[in-house]
Amino acid sequence: MMIPMDRLSGLDASFLYLESNAQLMHVCGLILLDASTMPGGYSFEGMKAELERRVRPIPMFHRKLRFVPGGIDHPVWVEDADFDIDLHVHRAALPSPGGQEELAELCGHLAGIPLDRSRPLWEMCVIEGLASGQNAVFTKMHHASVDGVSGANMISILRSLEPDTPPLDAGEQRVDMRVPSGLELVARGLGSNLAKPLHLAKMLAPTLDVLGTSIGRARRGTAMAAPLTAPRTSFNGTITGHRAIAYVDLSLERIKEIKRRVEGATVNDVVLAVSGGALRRYLDDRGELPNGSLLASVPVSVHGESKKAGGSNKVSTLFTRLRTDLADPRERIEAIAAGNVNAKEHHRAIPADTLQDWAQFAAPRTFGLAVRMVSSLRLADAGPVIHNLVISNVPGPPVPLYFMGARIDGLYPLGPVFHGAGLNVTVMSHAGVMHVGVIACRESMPRVWDLAADFPRELDEMYAAICA
Repeated sequence: MMIPMDRLSGLDASFLYLESNAQLMHVCGLILLDASTMPGGYSFEGMKAELERRVRPIPMFHRKLRFVPGGIDHPVWVEDADFDIDLHVHRAALPSPGGQEELAELCGHLAGIPLDRSRPLWEMCVIEGLASGQNAVFTKMHHASVDGVSGANMISILRSLEPDTPPLDAGEQRVDMRVPSGLELVARGLGSNLAKPLHLAKMLAPTLDVLGTSIGRARRGTAMAAPLTAPRTSFNGTITGHRAIAYVDLSLERIKEIKRRVEGATVNDVVLAVSGGALRRYLDDRGELPNGSLLASVPVSVHGESKKAGGSNKVSTLFTRLRTDLADPRERIEAIAAGNVNAKEHHRAIPADTLQDWAQFAAPRTFGLAVRMVSSLRLADAGPVIHNLVISNVPGPPVPLYFMGARIDGLYPLGPVFHGAGLNVTVMSHAGVMHVGVIACRESMPRVWDLAADFPRELDEMYAAICA
């Protein structure tokens, strides 16, 4: 079956334009596996062959970019006629002793390597030699191709409820994506550019309404936290392409119990409060705890509300204070829960497609020049801090799952970091456990394991203060 060429949305393409050798825009994940459950036992060649069988029907895994001549429009996805699984699935072994830190160091190295844009934008590395007897799989998918929800859905084709049952989602049937000519791409790009003034005119009135609503909420004290009001920390500056990774597990039942005990709180509020407490400990131990609260950018999926048919990224952003200025864990969670009521009401008042609509005007040359200027002039080292970090909560399965027949013992998502915000914390729940993935610019946070260790300590203290 032949389908029309698939143009990237402005938001999808923005992740390409924002990328540099320092600011890498792929989404990573670390999966810990018990391979003893695999029917017939584990072998790398067997796992790779099964991976090839499962990904071949799914367009996302065998499409690549085709750029428009002159950069006059966003790129399109086309079929990779030379798709080769060996270019995407690799094998590595840990050095002795094969512990958590050795695994995280290897994953940090892999996370700092850009994806090859001449091929489909994903890779997996099967890692052996763990002292625990487990195997690991480190995944990379470009943000132009997936967001948190769509990425989790794509990976679901590799997971099942039992070792020898079919995957949870068979995914889309493979189709052949037509390869357009350069002339066709230019003609379409010119048409798209000619229509932009009309699209801009249509967006002005609703955008002004949003601005008016936001100003009114700010005056009444019911607006979400404002960007550009974050205090500066050691991880809020110019980043490099080096990455440091750590991961840790939290009790989902304890998180839910805290939620039940605090009126109006949600699981996400508890995650934010625990994150705020862990960051407070980390910064206080280093003598750099600011007087004001850290500000987090929280991606919010709008897959259910978006009216846009195309595009992989359907996301908006909510800004929230982590109340790192409050030492008492009960006061912190109560303050975050109350603040997020206003933030969510404010966020709901903003049309779901606002970010996607404005991203259509993203220009590759302008974005690329801006990123190079921020990096070369080290603009992120001075001036207002937009936000301190990104914290994301990706929905996960409540039951045990299997990856290619191997039982999943851990699922640790790892998002991108940015100039000015060199830290990302992403959590995913799975079978009663909240898995926490922490990734940072290595120069900004060389001892990322110290922060990861503060998460369970903070959860224990919060549980004792609220539930004991």
